[in-house]
Amino acid sequence: MFLKDLLEAKRGGEAGRFGRVIAASKNQGTEPPGIYYLFAARPEAAPHLGGFMQEVMRGPSDLSPGQRELIAAFVSARNHCLF
Repeated sequence: MFLKDLLEAKRGGEAGRFGRVIAASKNQGTEPPGIYYLFAARPEAAPHLGGFMQEVMRGPSDLSPGQRELIAAFVSARNHCLF
């Protein structure tokens, strides 16, 4: 079972603000980023994952934040990800 299927079964498609973003995206005929389904199913995880992402992308590193963004954009494009 995929996360979006679990969300539909668990909450009837409504899961706070992330559920509203998912619904709005679908109403516009686009598929929302998959991470939104995770946030809708487990909203308590969103701040932690966001903090982790900030540390990875902005924390101390031999790579500049711009280089890290470029790597993330390249990988996302190769994965056919919208972001």
